[in-house]
Amino acid sequence: MSDGHLDFAPAGMRDERRRPRIGLWIALTATLALLCCGGGISALFLDQLSGTNAASAAFTCGKAGVVDINSKMPRIGPYSEDQIRNAAIIITVGHEMKVPPRGWIIAVATAMQESSLTNHGFLGDRNDHDSLGLFQQRPSQGWGTPEQVMDPRYSSRKFYQKLVTISNWATRPLTEAAQAVQRSAFPDAYAKHESLATTIVNTLADGAGLAPGTISVGDLRCANPGEIAASGWTSPVPDGIVSGFRTSSRPTHNGVDLGASRYDQIHAAAAGVVIVSKCDVGNCDRDGSPSTPGCGWFVDILHADQIITRYCHMVRRPFVRVGDRVTAGQVIGQVGTSGHSSGPHLHFETHLDGDRSGRGAVNPVSFMAARGAPLGSGE
Repeated sequence: MSDGHLDFAPAGMRDERRRPRIGLWIALTATLALLCCGGGISALFLDQLSGTNAASAAFTCGKAGVVDINSKMPRIGPYSEDQIRNAAIIITVGHEMKVPPRGWIIAVATAMQESSLTNHGFLGDRNDHDSLGLFQQRPSQGWGTPEQVMDPRYSSRKFYQKLVTISNWATRPLTEAAQAVQRSAFPDAYAKHESLATTIVNTLADGAGLAPGTISVGDLRCANPGEIAASGWTSPVPDGIVSGFRTSSRPTHNGVDLGASRYDQIHAAAAGVVIVSKCDVGNCDRDGSPSTPGCGWFVDILHADQIITRYCHMVRRPFVRVGDRVTAGQVIGQVGTSGHSSGPHLHFETHLDGDRSGRGAVNPVSFMAARGAPLGSGE
């Protein structure tokens, strides 16, 4: 099978290709930058000591998922040993309550925004009303007594108790889930902490952050097709790869082809907002061919951290429109063979820096593996 690829920036985006202005839409689920299913936890400690990008660290996809809060804690990013110990308490409480690891990431990211992982007491003129503790919970709003909310275990437990009552909390963008609990005056601020929060969880819980958020806390592994990883990512279809990224025979192939069948459901790989939903050839309601240009019916989704995913060759008009917010795993269309295609399959692309052109494209195989949601294997 062959298919087309798009190597352009749309009108209105060319001058700002690296940083499109999508308003509040970009405050969605951020992603982790850790390699899944290989190596050990020591790789991350070495990586952080050397100051290199955490994306180079290798990880086991989860072991015990238990944190020893009495052990010596590492410095992670800008956070001290005492601050990381507070994160360990948050994770430990979540584990005890059998909240899936996705919840630990949301809780740690929330505390990073609210208190910088510091158990603040009353700060005088700097205090926001009567907010206290790791989550800046307000006794006057029913979170507990001042003494209770200053107890990190108590405040963590109260956060999780509220979180698990939120509909679809595990598949919603982190900032939405956190805001539903916190009711912050700055609801979009949580998203920027998700990548480092996931690093903290993975470091302390030995890869637990790669566990699917839809299974039991004791089953810590990479997400299988149809499951959503704790990172908030999932494979768009369960099928294997039939054509790779920029191979020697197809050096301009800016994605991978997944061997799905006609009418199979296509799932959003993560929460985000639809920025393209259209047909880019004359008639997409009939099968394409190797001589037909373009993606046919296709969708682009913008995720947090200016990541874009693309889904090409749908059999009919996509189920989503420009401006729609989607959740991880939401069905956005059906597999087909419209556009530059010789048979039914899904052409899937991943782009960085908000760049929809070929310059922004990266290999979806390593990209998805780094998020604990590996694509099927193939050539």
